[in-house]
Amino acid sequence: MVDVTLPSLGESVTEGIITRWFKQVGDSVARDEPLFEVSTDKVDSEMPSPAAGVLTAILAEEGDTVETGSRVAVIDDAASATSSPASPPPATAAPAPPAPASPPPTPPTPASPLPTPAAPAPPPPTPAPPAPAGSEASGGLVLSPVVRRILADGGVDAATIQGTGPGGSITRRDAERAVANGPTDDVVVPLSNGRRRMGHHMSESSHVAPHGFVAVEVDGAVFAELESLGRVSRDGIAVSDEMVVALAAVRALGEFDFLNATFAGDELVVHRTVNLGFVRAAAADGMLVPVVHAAAGLTLRALARRVVELGERVASRQLTADDLMGGTFTIVGAPSAHTLWTQPIIIQPQVAVLSVGAVREVPVVAHDEGVARVVPGRRVVLGLSFDHRVCEPVTAVGYLERVGELLAGMDLASEH
Repeated sequence: MVDVTLPSLGESVTEGIITRWFKQVGDSVARDEPLFEVSTDKVDSEMPSPAAGVLTAILAEEGDTVETGSRVAVIDDAASATSSPASPPPATAAPAPPAPASPPPTPPTPASPLPTPAAPAPPPPTPAPPAPAGSEASGGLVLSPVVRRILADGGVDAATIQGTGPGGSITRRDAERAVANGPTDDVVVPLSNGRRRMGHHMSESSHVAPHGFVAVEVDGAVFAELESLGRVSRDGIAVSDEMVVALAAVRALGEFDFLNATFAGDELVVHRTVNLGFVRAAAADGMLVPVVHAAAGLTLRALARRVVELGERVASRQLTADDLMGGTFTIVGAPSAHTLWTQPIIIQPQVAVLSVGAVREVPVVAHDEGVARVVPGRRVVLGLSFDHRVCEPVTAVGYLERVGELLAGMDLASEH
């Protein structure tokens, strides 16, 4: 027998919630096959089976909170894929009841048998109830006036509808559904654990941190150079506009280090290491923020590799808790090619988050020897949500403008 335990889920994570079992007792399971799903404050993870065999016991039900290292199931690794778990021991047999006493002697049969009474006549069939007033029959179906009107207006034949009312009658909801060519009932959709956590964190941040926001438009000529390089690094890694801005954002934090900080109670902890979080959409979980640790000093090529690796883990649901922890500053890329800017909520306990709009091709005014002329150009809007306890709009704008200056002076040929 092999005990299945809840493994370590990352630094400082001591427990998780069992949210789903992929196997039931009696099912065969292969080694490393997803066995159950566990949810923590940071991520939902699929836990692989530590052995092949048959699942013989589930010790933690869905919804249970379990500490790391605790037993959650048992696998019989000696059982074949087609065998079933051992049958439970037979119940102790109850004592046999005492033998009944000998039956009394059968009375003698009378010389002349008594006449057999005649069977009672069956009751007359119950007549069908009359159709309710104001209704009429259609092909054997009884329709109320409102149902008849809905079907007539919608051009639907009542004979094509399977009624859900008493006796198969067609209800108003049945008629509305048929005319609408789809369900009309309200649908209650439970929020996933990830979306509940996201909502809780964002609500907490809005309540705790006095948010400020500024946005500036900066020169985006560097992105034309990125296109000329094929938007890939020398290693063949795809390089996005967001990654280029992230590189400039990290370097600008060297001059605005108070933005690379977290709150600890009433104290501000300024970090010397930049752990850069990237907001990523997750269909089931709303959003996840994987972190590139020790981002300062990375080249664009190295940063792109790290970001792509994290993106692949998001897509394959292979993120660990460590991938999501320790962030000190966050960047939000443009959700679409038409996004001018976004105003994100700060991720606690951080103090700022940078948003990147879509790069736009626009006419710009250029000055050549004192002569103004309109030329094609590129622009991008950078936004910063900041905690007013740390800085004010003037300082926040100073940081954004510094990011813009670093973008304008970046030599991608040597970075990529």
